[in-house]
This record gives sequence, structure tokens and C-alpha cells, in this order.
Amino acid sequence: MKEPIISVSGLRGVVGESLSPELVMRFACAFAAGVAPGPLVITRDSRQTGAMLADAIRAGLAAIGRTVLDGGIAATPTTGVLIRQHRAAGGIQISASHNPSAYNGLKLFSAEGSVLTAAAGEEVIRRYRKSEIAWVPYDQIGETLQPTKITQQHLELVLATVDVPRIRERGFKVALDANHGAGSLLGLELLEALGCDVVRLGETPDGNFAHPPEPTAKNLASVSATITDAAAEIGFCQDPDADRLALIDQTGHYIGEEYTLALCLDHVLAGRPGPIVTNCATSRMAQDLAQKYDVPFHRSAVGEANVVAMMREHDAVFGGEGNGGPIDPRIGYVRDSFVGMALLLDGLAARKTTLHDWVASLPSYAIHKTTVPLDRAALARGQAAIRRHFADAATNDQDGLRLDWPDRWLLIRASNTEPIARIIAEAPTQPAAVQLCDDAATVLASV
Repeated sequence: MKEPIISVSGLRGVVGESLSPELVMRFACAFAAGVAPGPLVITRDSRQTGAMLADAIRAGLAAIGRTVLDGGIAATPTTGVLIRQHRAAGGIQISASHNPSAYNGLKLFSAEGSVLTAAAGEEVIRRYRKSEIAWVPYDQIGETLQPTKITQQHLELVLATVDVPRIRERGFKVALDANHGAGSLLGLELLEALGCDVVRLGETPDGNFAHPPEPTAKNLASVSATITDAAAEIGFCQDPDADRLALIDQTGHYIGEEYTLALCLDHVLAGRPGPIVTNCATSRMAQDLAQKYDVPFHRSAVGEANVVAMMREHDAVFGGEGNGGPIDPRIGYVRDSFVGMALLLDGLAARKTTLHDWVASLPSYAIHKTTVPLDRAALARGQAAIRRHFADAATNDQDGLRLDWPDRWLLIRASNTEPIARIIAEAPTQPAAVQLCDDAATVLASV
């Protein structure tokens, strides 16, 4: 078989092409070999191959003597809550996130209920490459247990962070597009607990995605039309494992994912100021909001684990990534679409405004992303050339090369899986952001 995409947070591949039951079983066993004694939580998003892979993982973990708590279909942030709730030694979410139906994969969690650190992830990869599994005798085989009330504690934690009576008094009409992913299970419970009239789209978690699963403007065109026709005040759009949230306003306009975190920050900091963390590829709206509320702002390397590590280091009150992934430490150190939904409704109720008008009150930027063919050996030369070309910018090499100006920024990073460089720019207008990316691509092409 082809090699799947393997990273410190887990693996991902096409089932039957680069991902097999045997492979995921061995990877799960390599993970389990490095964690403390105790049960391991196993959950999955709604993909049709998830049950098969869960069977293989449960069998492998039983054969090395581990007890499994099988949560069935659940959102990724719910997995983190379950791990802490049951004092598990760690957990595995079977998911390929926003990838198409043919894909599946594993996300690995620590006993703290957050994704593995880079160091821990590297150790899993090392053990997997060695392919040494310590099978146990027949009388030491592990068992599988079925926990109950899978979403209850997660729901209670989220509700505790908002003014439920205030939200219920507004009586919001909202649309939830779970796209037949795992998000509908807790999503509908949450919105109903908040007194919302819910337009349900793709509520059955069967993996039969009604549109491509990444919540982009193009993929959500049909959802935008439904929201307008239904006269909903806001549309919540999740990816299949519900750790990302995109927004559509009452006019059917795609707000996107970058604004999910920015709006959450605007609401949280207004009532609970403190340090915040985002990664270096997230919109500078977060930095502007930190300045507005006079709180410390910290920027991490790309990756959820890096954001979480810096949040812990600085005791951040909130953080996240610009891909629609807010992280609220009160619920858990995991990107969480349910956090986004609750906080946005609370913010709208407190401000007595519309999503459209709230978005209009925030700083306005445009992001553009592109790639260029470039191997890692040439990237170092390319970054040096970028520094020379953009000599007036402040530079940072925390993760690739980032260049900052007062109202725009540019990031050049190597891909972890392909011989390409990723270029991201943000500026006050889309043409300006495109121009920055084009200029950078021209410089890199010359090395």
C-alpha cells in the first residue's frame, strides 16, 4: 500500500489505498504502548469506514491488554471531555477531519484530553516504525466498555460558560449544517437547550456528506441559499468531526472560519480579559482585539498542539486557530465548534445585534493562500531571498518565515507532506493579499 500521511498528531489516508485496518491497529498499539496504564477512549466521526477501523483498533488494543471505552460516533472535542471525565490514559478519535469520504485517519489524545505534543507524537511514530507489539497471553486480554450519556458533560460544560436565560429570551432561529457528520449529536442538544428554533441540515450522522466536507464558501453555497429561504438569523456549519465552525449570516453571506475565533475573542475579552493565543497563520484580527482590550497576545507555531502548549504556558483565557477552531480552557484544550456556537449566540444576545452588524464592527482584512513547488533544501535559500526582497518588514522564523507590516503580513512555510512551500498573506484588501503572495512566489521561483 501507499504510505499514509503520518504526523505527530496522528495519521490520515485513503482507505484501501494508503490506510488499512492492520495499519491503524498497529499505529493505535504504538500509541498505547507509550501511555500510562488505564482505559483508552475510542470515538469516531460518522464516516462509513469508521466502524470497521474501530473494530480493528479495539481488537489490537485488547490483544495488548488495554481496556477500551468505546464512545461510538462523537465529535472530536467531546473525545477530550470523555477522556478527562473517565480518567482515561488517553484516547483515539477516528476521523479524517475535512477530507473527502474516501479518507479516514486517527487523532491521538493525551490523558489531559488534548492532542499530543510534538514530542509525544514523534515517540508514537518511532514505535510504529519499529513495529514491535507486545501481545499479551489469552488471560490478560483487555475488554471493551460502553460509557453512557456521551455528550452530557460536554453539554453541561459549554452551557456553564454562557448566559442561558439571556439566549433563550432571544429565541434565535438558526440553521445547523452538520453535513451528516458527528456534530449534530451534541449540536442539536446544545441549540435546543439554548431555546433555538433549529433548521436542521444533514442531521443524521451517517457520513453521506451532502456537499464536500470542508466548510468553505464554495462548498456551502447550497447552505447559504437554505438559510436565506428559511429566514434564519445565523448558519452554523461544521466539518465532519465538529472541531471547526464556519458562519453564514442572515443574508446568506458566507462569513467564514476566521471570524469564528475573532467573534469569540471579542465576546470573551469584553467580560473576562486575559492573555490569548493564536497561531501564526491566523488573522491579525486577534492581535487587534488584544490591543483593543489591552491584554497580552501570543502567537504560536501552526498546529493545535502548539496553540495549546502556549495557552497553558501563559494561562490564556482563550485561544484557537483561524480555521474555525476556538479553544476555551473551561471546556477543554481542544478546538470546539460547540464553544463557538454558544459564545456567538451569547454575544448576539448581549449586543442585541445581528451577525452581519457584529462582523462589520471588527477590523476588516482579506486572506489569500497559495503554494509553489519547492523542496526543503531550496526553501532556506528562498526564505533568505524573501528577507532581502521585503527588507522593510519585521521578520520571525518561529514557523517558516513570517513578515509583518503595520497592516498586513506574509507567511512562507514548508509543507510537512509535499515538496511545496505554502504562502499565506493577509492585507486590508483581497488584491493586496494576492499581490503579496504573487510577489513571494516570484521571488521563490528565482532561487
